[in-house]
Amino acid sequence: MNRFYVSLAALLVSVATFAQQHSEQNHSKYVWPKDGPVRQKLGQWQDRKFGLLMHWGTYSQWGIVESWSLCPEDEGWCERKGPASANWYEYKKAYENLQTTFNPVKFNPERWADAAHRAGMKYMVFTTKHHDGFCMFDTKQTDYKITGAKSPFASNPRSNVTKEILEAFRKQDFMVGTYFSKPDWHNEHYWKPYFPPKDRNVNYDPKKYLDEWKQFADFTYNQIQELMTGYGKVDILWLDGGWVRPFSTIDSTVSWQRTIPYNQDINMARIAGMARQHQPGLLVVDRTVSGEFENYVTPEQQIPDHYMPIPWETCMTMGNSWSYIPKENFKSARKLVQTLVDVVAKNGNLLLNIAPGPDGEWHEEAYGRLQQIGNWLQVNGESVYGTKPLAPYRQDNWAFTTNGTASYASYLPAESETVLPVTVPLPMAPAKTLTLLGVKQPLNWKKTGTGATVTIPEKIRQQLAGQPVWVFKLS
Repeated sequence: MNRFYVSLAALLVSVATFAQQHSEQNHSKYVWPKDGPVRQKLGQWQDRKFGLLMHWGTYSQWGIVESWSLCPEDEGWCERKGPASANWYEYKKAYENLQTTFNPVKFNPERWADAAHRAGMKYMVFTTKHHDGFCMFDTKQTDYKITGAKSPFASNPRSNVTKEILEAFRKQDFMVGTYFSKPDWHNEHYWKPYFPPKDRNVNYDPKKYLDEWKQFADFTYNQIQELMTGYGKVDILWLDGGWVRPFSTIDSTVSWQRTIPYNQDINMARIAGMARQHQPGLLVVDRTVSGEFENYVTPEQQIPDHYMPIPWETCMTMGNSWSYIPKENFKSARKLVQTLVDVVAKNGNLLLNIAPGPDGEWHEEAYGRLQQIGNWLQVNGESVYGTKPLAPYRQDNWAFTTNGTASYASYLPAESETVLPVTVPLPMAPAKTLTLLGVKQPLNWKKTGTGATVTIPEKIRQQLAGQPVWVFKLS
């Protein structure tokens, strides 16, 4: 099989650009939900802290960026590779023909759920459909799907992979979410065949072709209704493709939003109303569209540099790519644990992406990273789950949280630090008892100004050597 590869340079451009798109959002426009069950679930979600995101589709066979090579924009993440790349029409035909060879025979969602559970993850979001329009669920609205007649996996008893994944994770007590792309580059009512597409947007003026746009809006509504009615309990509807939005919501101070040429209103009130009728308390995340249908905000591939008082989630890749690439460069477990601690101290959740491959398996290295994160959380999880940020939130190498009974000061060591110093200047003073998580023995300390100087016995220093984060518990 020929493989198409995205260059590292293009990948880094992609990461940087997407991060910029989501960092530019004006979070002062956040609207707290008024619905009681939604607010209650939002609070439960905030206590979960750590989740799993999975990007998976036919594109995994070529080892390329998800969907974006179909987009006729001159950007790094849209770059086409391979023998058909010189002609967009031929490339699109070859790309969409991937459905005929996508056969993930090693698909085993129970292994994923078990690994994520052991890692300390508490919620999961799965890509039911990305921008390319290929459906990873048994939709009745299109034949372009994993259960379709052209799919060799359709005969597998587990071919409706979305259903299988959601069930496997619910059994492990996860909150579960469905990622769904609002734009659909396969649908003839979004990219109308009469016109060549120019960019990621709809390729006609919806105001001029009202019936065309209505058919697309109804298609979107019907697909989301299928996900909300045929797949058990769903906690999160995670909508991507923020350029599909009412023109009135475009923020002219945000550079990428200024390029949206048309009003692309799919009637989110109608969609959310229907979805919550079937799934009471459902969290709706209409990404980057500030207002009542963005229940939490989602900075991408980055962490805000300050505490944010609204619900938010950093979505980030475990490696470099959102989608499967044969040789992935995974972040170290140390980096991932420190990322989680940093996010939680600023009032956020971390949604970490792992991409399954064309055979339906993760890289073995991803399982290893999850095990290492889980080992740390098994000892230190009380400083993460069910906590609230504690001022000053982040200060130098320190991160602060509290559960109302105890406070936690987490020390994020530099790369060269593998052992705690003999004496540690703690930025805050304990009320009574001071311990290190993982050790029962109380520590000796002396108050110094607003903080304390802590003495670490040699036995404890060696016992906790090599940890990605050391957590002091102040009782």
